[in-house]
Amino acid sequence: MEGTLVYLKQRANEDWLIGHDSHQFSKLSEQLFLDLTQQKNRKAPLKIIVAEQEPVRFLASFIAACAAECYVFLCNPNWVEQEWQQVFNLVQPDVVLGDLPVVSPKSLVNSFLPPLHLNNKQPATDNKLQIMIPTGGSSGQIRFAIHTWETLMASVRGFHQYFGEKPINSFCVLPLYHVSGLMQFLRSFTTGGRMVILPFKALVTGEEYHLDPGEFFISLVPTQLARLITPGSSTWLSRFQTVLLGGAPAWAELLEQARGYNIPVALTYGMTETASQVVTLKPEDFLSGNNSCGQVLPHARVTIRSSTDEILGANQTGIVTIESDSLALGYYPHGEIQNLKSDDLGFFDKQGYLTIVGRRSHKIITGGENVFPAEIEAVIRSTQLVSDVCVIGLPDDYWGQAVTAVYVPSSLKASPTLLKTAVENKLCKFKRPKYWVTVEHLPRNAQGKVNYEQLKRLTANSLVELLQVNQK
Repeated sequence: MEGTLVYLKQRANEDWLIGHDSHQFSKLSEQLFLDLTQQKNRKAPLKIIVAEQEPVRFLASFIAACAAECYVFLCNPNWVEQEWQQVFNLVQPDVVLGDLPVVSPKSLVNSFLPPLHLNNKQPATDNKLQIMIPTGGSSGQIRFAIHTWETLMASVRGFHQYFGEKPINSFCVLPLYHVSGLMQFLRSFTTGGRMVILPFKALVTGEEYHLDPGEFFISLVPTQLARLITPGSSTWLSRFQTVLLGGAPAWAELLEQARGYNIPVALTYGMTETASQVVTLKPEDFLSGNNSCGQVLPHARVTIRSSTDEILGANQTGIVTIESDSLALGYYPHGEIQNLKSDDLGFFDKQGYLTIVGRRSHKIITGGENVFPAEIEAVIRSTQLVSDVCVIGLPDDYWGQAVTAVYVPSSLKASPTLLKTAVENKLCKFKRPKYWVTVEHLPRNAQGKVNYEQLKRLTANSLVELLQVNQK
């Protein structure tokens, strides 16, 4: 694509990938582009899976495939065999860029196509550049949101305008195949900014970079921020220009800790389907005590609607609905999104700040009462007896659903009895968990999102064992 090549030429002689070889990125992108364009003598675009482990190769493969106007499927190179089977059955790729570390059965091995081996099956979508970004939601089932260069650039422009139209420097510790990491790259690549790419575990172990963090944006999910709330790391984070925080709900205690260390947090709201954030809180608002998601970015329009699609006024809770220039076209191989009626419930205050109350699909109805897990999770976290927690509703013959807290204890003393006592005066009776299930860790992905289907299976099995023990 011409626009992609323009940016590639503009950055060719710049040393902008800190800690990596910027010139290698440019040369590799150009070589891959030439290899791919030699295969364009057919009616349908190539379908390319990009699953490189090494960051420079991943980004070069992505840019080359975009420039060659291929169908680009961004994939996690660490997916397991079952996940790769889903992907290959859905995509039937022509080209695989990356060595996939999978010990596969014969049926899957036969699906793996060597580089530049052509598959004659035509894709089911329009013949123009499309960029497929994986999204699993809370079920863990892989699907791809269909984006274009234009939708991704709309997201970049909105972010760029909102934060002052200066070159965007990114300190990236999130996966590049995910929208959260990809958009950091695109912001820096297209606005003349610099970029650091570093595994998150390197931050945890104290690896240092000799640069001024005051010139950089860093994006984190809440569980990552929680791990970095230590005297040393917090001081370092407080020096960043902005600490973007999203991917999953942040709890009030964590935000108070960050504010206490003067960390310039920018809470965000967005998703894969919107090419990352469409609502963002400025750090100065956060430091002054605001815990909302912020205000709508220039490229988007967000409304709160009733169940009958009426637009609601200030401080009225309803369904968060999004129209945006960055909105995905649909889900591969077909599907169409005109505006996105999200699964989230929220409200705008009179100043136009968005607050998310919870998710419609996670709402628990117990004894006829509506319960939103986020409220209960915040109370449980405030006891400081857990290091992680998720509240779900499990089927119950009497209550309809039973409020169930699945938690990782912060110490051996954090028994269910102690937790029940700790929340008794903070939650009304119907909101208090009826079951408490201890686990070693919650099934979260790299962005901190819980796999609810896996969690419910795990919890159901644990409850059966617990009830059997109690009956003996």
